[in-house]
Amino acid sequence: MTDLKQVAFRGDSLAVLKSFPESARKRAGRQLELVQMGREPADWKPMTTVGAGVREIRLRDDNGIYRVVYVAKFAKRIFVLHCFQKKSQKTMRADIDLASRRYRELLREYSQ
Repeated sequence: MTDLKQVAFRGDSLAVLKSFPESARKRAGRQLELVQMGREPADWKPMTTVGAGVREIRLRDDNGIYRVVYVAKFAKRIFVLHCFQKKSQKTMRADIDLASRRYRELLREYSQ
């Protein structure tokens, strides 16, 4: 399977993902693998507040609720913009702002 899209992590998103409990980290990896294959993650929603084509993988396990915000609309790569543990019903403004900033930076890089 050489036609899988590569996963690229923006900012500290890989370090944050690695800090998730093992069960959440493994589930996130499996969900990203589905995206690499061009399939849908098991539980996701669009994140239009971040940008067009941005999605959020929703993970829940015994340790809490976790999110992986990514964009897969580019030809060769999936970009993970932000990973975080969700601590309230509503996504924190700081998490949305950080993902939005990384998305805008990514678009600027691709438009040059």
